Amino acid sequence: MSEKHTPLAIARHMLENDAFSRWMGVEIVEADAGKSLLKMEIRDNMTNGFGVTHGGIIFALADSALAFAAGSHGIVSLALDNKISYVKPSHTGDLLTAKAVEEHLGRQIGVYNITITNQAGKTTALMRGTVFRTNTQVEL
Repeated sequence: MSEKHTPLAIARHMLENDAFSRWMGVEIVEADAGKSLLKMEIRDNMTNGFGVTHGGIIFALADSALAFAAGSHGIVSLALDNKISYVKPSHTGDLLTAKAVEEHLGRQIGVYNITITNQAGKTTALMRGTVFRTNTQVEL
């Protein structure tokens, strides 16, 4: 991998071109081969009618962490299957962190575990994601 195509450079490129993750306020904390660590603060317009963070927002944060971890190898990867469990609610003002870790990397398939935690380090959601690795290189 060239210096230009480091996992961090790829993650930054992906975020620059991901309007939804930018709208959510996603920040890259770490990016390494097969791993990513993202954070974002929950805003009022991210909550449902009960004042709890909308599940779609949590899913989107986990999905972004998955994408950055899977893309870290410089290959365009597309989600095939994601399963999420919401284990603790979050609310406006909470700072959530999404950590994606590669569990399997094959020629065409990658499998990742994503853990979402709050500012107190409590797990709020768990996702398992599977991606298809295309034959297309990430172009920076």
